[in-house]
Amino acid sequence: MDNKLNKYIKRITLCTLALMISVPMSVMAETPAQLYDTVWRLINTKYVDVSDNSQVWTRWRDKYKNKLETPEDAYVAIDTMLTSLNDPYTRFLDPKEFAEETSSIKGSLKGIGVQIGLKDGNLVVIEPIAGSPAEKAGLKADDRILEINGVSTKGISIDKAADQIRGEIGTNVKLLVKRKESEAPLTFNVTRAEIEVKAVSTKPPIDVKIPSDIQYIRLSSFISKNASGEIKDILMKARDKKGYILDLRSNPGGLLSNAVIMSRMFLRPNETIVSTVDRYGYKETVKSGGGKITSKPLVVIINKGSASASEIFSGAMKDNHRATIVGEQSFGKGLVQEINRLPDDAGVNITIQRYLTPCGDDIHKKGITPDVVVKLTDENIKNKDDVQLKEAIKILEEKCN
Repeated sequence: MDNKLNKYIKRITLCTLALMISVPMSVMAETPAQLYDTVWRLINTKYVDVSDNSQVWTRWRDKYKNKLETPEDAYVAIDTMLTSLNDPYTRFLDPKEFAEETSSIKGSLKGIGVQIGLKDGNLVVIEPIAGSPAEKAGLKADDRILEINGVSTKGISIDKAADQIRGEIGTNVKLLVKRKESEAPLTFNVTRAEIEVKAVSTKPPIDVKIPSDIQYIRLSSFISKNASGEIKDILMKARDKKGYILDLRSNPGGLLSNAVIMSRMFLRPNETIVSTVDRYGYKETVKSGGGKITSKPLVVIINKGSASASEIFSGAMKDNHRATIVGEQSFGKGLVQEINRLPDDAGVNITIQRYLTPCGDDIHKKGITPDVVVKLTDENIKNKDDVQLKEAIKILEEKCN
C-alpha cells in the first residue's frame, strides 16, 4: 500500500479480508487439546488451499498429543499449524484479538474515542474521533500523554497504552497531557463510552474543490456492519446531485455482505455481483435484486491499496458497465474468509472460497485494472495535487452534461 498517500488517506489498519461470519460454536472446549482439534477439523472440512501446499493435513492432528497443557500452549500450536498453510489470511486470533475484530465489525468500541501513536518515543494523540468523549473533553491532535491513571507512559507500547485507556462504559480514565501552547501539563478526566466508528466521509483526503452538483464519498473500510448503511444515508440525502464519486483508495476490504449490499444500490435487478467457488468446486452466484437507489453516473477511484471487498464492488461496477473505474491497479485479493468463534472466545479466520467478478475473472494476485489509469506520483503527493480525484471529477462532469 502507498504509505505516502496514507498521510492524506487516514484509515484504520485492517487485514485485507472479504469476511463472512459463521454461527458461533455451541460446544465448549474443555481442554487445550480439544481447542487445537477444533481448529484442525475446521481446516480439514472448509479450507481452500490457495498456495498448493500438497501436504498431508492428517499429520497435524496428533502432532501435539499429550503436549498441550494450557490455552497458551494451544494458541502456539494452532499458530504453527496454520502457518504451514502459507496463507496470510487464514489466521488464529486469541480472545483479545478476536474481541477487537468483533468490535470493528460492530462499528463500535468501548473507550474514549482517541487514536494514539508514538512520535519520537512519546505517546501522542493522533486524532480524537468526532463527537467522542475525548473530543468533548478537549483532547487535541499532537497532545502528548504523560500519564494514564497516574502511571507514566515512558517506554509504553501503543497496545499497552490502548489497553489502559479502554475500559467499561461509564468508568473514567485520567490523562496527564502536555500541550505545546501550554507550559504546565493538563489533566483530563474522561468518561468511557461506546464509540461509533464511521467508515464514511464526504471530505476528500487532499483538499480538492468538489462541484456542488457532484457527491463525493470516501469509504475507508468495509469491515463495519454499518458501512453500507452509511453509504445509503448519504445517497438518499444526495438524490439531487447529478452524479457520484466513490473513493475506495487504500480501502483494505472487510465484510462481503457490505460489498453485495452496496452493489445492489447501483445495479439493475438480476445483474451479477460476484461468484464464489468453494473447495469442492461448488459455484454460487450472487445477483442484484431490490435495493437500487440511483441510476445516475458513478465514478469509482481505486489504487494498489484497494483490496478484497473493494475489488468485489469495483469488479461488479466495471463488468456491468455501471461505473467508470479510475486510478491504479488494485491489490489483487480474490479470496473469501469465514470468521469462526472458538469455544474459549478465541477465533480463527479461514479461507473458504475464491471469488470471481461478473465476467468470470479471478483477480487474485492480479487486481482490477481501471478503465482510466491515472498514477499519483510522489510529486503529486508532495504538492497535494490529487490528479486521480481531479480526473474522476472531469469524467463525471462529461457524463452529466
